Amino acid sequence: MDVAVYLFTGFLEAGKTTLIRETLQDEKFNSGEKTLILACEEGVEEYDPAELPGKVFYESIETLSRLNPDKLAALQKKYKAERIMIEYNGMWMNDDLYRAMPDNWYIYQEIMLADANTFVNYNANMRSLVVNKLQNCEMVVFNRFDENKIDRMELHKIVRGISRRVNIAYETNDHQIEYDEIEDPLPFDLEADVVDIANRDYAIWYRDMSEEMEKYQGKVLRMTGMVARDPALPSKSFVIGRHVMTCCMDDIAYRGLVCTGEGKCDLESKDWIVLTARLDIEFHKLYQSKGPVLKVISIEKVDPLPPDEQLATFY
Repeated sequence: MDVAVYLFTGFLEAGKTTLIRETLQDEKFNSGEKTLILACEEGVEEYDPAELPGKVFYESIETLSRLNPDKLAALQKKYKAERIMIEYNGMWMNDDLYRAMPDNWYIYQEIMLADANTFVNYNANMRSLVVNKLQNCEMVVFNRFDENKIDRMELHKIVRGISRRVNIAYETNDHQIEYDEIEDPLPFDLEADVVDIANRDYAIWYRDMSEEMEKYQGKVLRMTGMVARDPALPSKSFVIGRHVMTCCMDDIAYRGLVCTGEGKCDLESKDWIVLTARLDIEFHKLYQSKGPVLKVISIEKVDPLPPDEQLATFY
């Protein structure tokens, strides 16, 4: 039997416990299913098992060593739980949980809770953890939000620098929910005959293309990038890309796409080029999967970009 997991992430005192309690009190959500709460940290608010609704059970997981498939499967079996609600430790990486989940568990919904008053500081000092919590969640809820004291745009920009897909909501001090309606136009014209990807926009383009690949089907793109030659590719194929930093120096990675063209390719790894190409989504034999491939229209070799422009970021 597949088991749905409702994942609540965020830092200490972000409001995860309160939201889980309120959710369980909602008859639209809780109609008597056996539900197991797994709490991975202790905050100011605590669960009182005696006050939990019927068929709702509680277990505490204090250390990462207890976060493993056998332990989690045993807890689910112990309570015959039909679904799981996880209050995740804000200092633990989400990947540790994903790896620890039993094979029949799946994330049904992932929500991040954040205190609007402290989120900017968390982002400044714990950027990698903020990115980790935002990159896969469906919604971030900023609670304790006061329009007169907190810059909505500042919060919005931080979130959009990590994900264009996540929904954003603000909970005011009087418990009213306001949804983010700030538009985020892309910094390039997708309707142009040739879509020019500026150096400063490569990271944004690559992420948007990865998230909404279909809208780039058949588009002619022009960009500056660094060549990578893969001996497993045919002689007329290569990879073009840039090193992208999402949150910090430790997560810098080369992000590129396979390019194919006619004739012999005389490019070498680390060559910098201006590429004009059409993007097609197709099955690629090398990677045994369907994905974007750039069909070369023209190539111009150029001098390497200055070092401070070679790294693509979201800022």
